[in-house]
Amino acid sequence: MLGDEIGNGPYGRVYKGLDLENGDFVAIKQVSLENIAQEDLDAIMNLNHKNIVKYLGSLQTETHLYIILEYVENGSLANIIKPENFGPFPESLVAVYIAQVLEGLVYLHEQGVIHRDIKCANILTTKEARPTIGIRAPGSRHGNRKASNHRVIRDQGLVKLTDFGVAMKLTEADANTHSVVGTPYWMAPEVIEMSGVCTASDIWSVGCIVIELLTGAPPYYDLQPMPALFKIVQDENPTIPDSLSPDITDFLLQCFKKDAKLRPDAKTLLSHPWIQNSRRVV
Repeated sequence: MLGDEIGNGPYGRVYKGLDLENGDFVAIKQVSLENIAQEDLDAIMNLNHKNIVKYLGSLQTETHLYIILEYVENGSLANIIKPENFGPFPESLVAVYIAQVLEGLVYLHEQGVIHRDIKCANILTTKEARPTIGIRAPGSRHGNRKASNHRVIRDQGLVKLTDFGVAMKLTEADANTHSVVGTPYWMAPEVIEMSGVCTASDIWSVGCIVIELLTGAPPYYDLQPMPALFKIVQDENPTIPDSLSPDITDFLLQCFKKDAKLRPDAKTLLSHPWIQNSRRVV
């Protein structure tokens, strides 16, 4: 049963739905048949990872495909960082979420899938928590006792990548290099120039969401889409705030390498000092 619209974008609308067999709420993505190939749907159907929204099924009419997904109740990171909610995040919390985005991308890319629309609006937060092991820093305190340097277990909020309406198989990438797909402010230069979509295009977008989480908006958001696209291609890299730590600045410079072949992959970025340090210190 189709309910209220809970999201929309250039490639489709998302509705809240109700499974009449078990009473579970679901999310239903409505996509024009012109915007998704059967091979891309097949790839989505087989995805199974803690940081990927789970595919539950699909229905098709003459004009549209309805993709049924798990309903993630807490909404997107884009909504959470709005000024009227919690506003931008500190570096430490951004690292927690970016690590999970990277873990999801490692899995996606290993399955031969390029997301092509990584942005905070497509990263959903759940009520679940995942246990992680960190190292309590020397000199930190727990209650009235001084803590030594030791491992502790803590819970972190779980996030999941969604909106695979424009995802594509790597085998189709060469055939689709002349299509500009994604959302302007998060697009990699090679996507705009139509010189070849690749997994590294998702990595550029990761850099954009780091800026988005820290400041409330992606790079060039003060410009209209067309001038922003021009700046993405022409500038050496997007402007990085001076107030950021050296580690996160280096992480961003890695993501924003102009030559896609020089950008590290998601697995390599998981070993970056900024991500690793966030896991060590509680």
